[in-house]
Amino acid sequence: MKSRITLSLMVLFGATCAAQAADKELNLYSARHYQTDEALYSNFEKQTGIKVNRIEAKEDELLERIRNEGAASPADVFITVDASRLAKADELGLFAPVKSKTLASRIPAHLRSDDWFAFSTRARVIVYNKAAFKSEDVANYADLALPKLKNQICMRSGSHPYNISLMASLIHHQGASNAEAWARGVAANFARSPKGGDTDQIRAVAAGECGVTIANTYYLARLMRSDKTEDRKAMAQVGIVWPDQQRQGAHINISGGGMLKTAPHKEAAVKFLEYLASDQAQIYFADGNNEWPVVPSVKANNPALNAMGKFKADLLPVSTLAKNSAEAQKIFDRVGWR
Repeated sequence: MKSRITLSLMVLFGATCAAQAADKELNLYSARHYQTDEALYSNFEKQTGIKVNRIEAKEDELLERIRNEGAASPADVFITVDASRLAKADELGLFAPVKSKTLASRIPAHLRSDDWFAFSTRARVIVYNKAAFKSEDVANYADLALPKLKNQICMRSGSHPYNISLMASLIHHQGASNAEAWARGVAANFARSPKGGDTDQIRAVAAGECGVTIANTYYLARLMRSDKTEDRKAMAQVGIVWPDQQRQGAHINISGGGMLKTAPHKEAAVKFLEYLASDQAQIYFADGNNEWPVVPSVKANNPALNAMGKFKADLLPVSTLAKNSAEAQKIFDRVGWR
């Protein structure tokens, strides 16, 4: 009997040691491709002693990998950019609910769901050529569909999550039919077929290839802080408008993540998510990567973000954006915004 008890204690002790050892590492699947994030991971490792093993790839590749790995997936946390991408992972049933007083108290309710959390934000603003337009010409998203902007609009693809999330917000605020009418009007004003990323659109506006576009503030701040002469010249040619300031406010994109259901290191996963909401990490999102903190008490010290000034942000819950994403894509497809 004594030997059985001893054996049981040994097995329990061994399992406990294995669990403790397992909590000394974290497997992160990340679709954020920023070299500046290296400091986030190294600081977490220094503070906790937990080693971050990272795999980076495009969102769809990572999601497919997690699905194929199934219950044997080594992934603990999945992080990416935009609510629509996080919603896709949630729809696939990949995330596990996280009960954390830290996350609940630090991240505003509209910037989290039951299963995933935003850790930084960017605003989707209107950018115009100052030689061709005035700010009052393009004060609202609705203005981009007006006939006066015929052949003046440059845009990236309607299939990109940044635009899908914007459309999802318009569906909520205006209804699907009005949102589709807006998208059709914008598409009718295209100066060229959608191509390239946000930075390409900004440069096209600066060069006069088109007069107006929509871009994330992240890209604008990066150009403003660039040490390249051509980037500073481009920013001198364009103006920035915070849209819909008399209405719901400017649309917000997010970067965020959550813990996976099959996470083998759940304790480490929660610690990592809580770390991303810490003052240190929040400040780094702003100063290192031109994103706004989601924790209200944390103030950015980024000169480019501060130069853009204060604005009214749309406080629509990110979970609502996620629900409208599929309809948003259908609208873009119907109006030929591809």
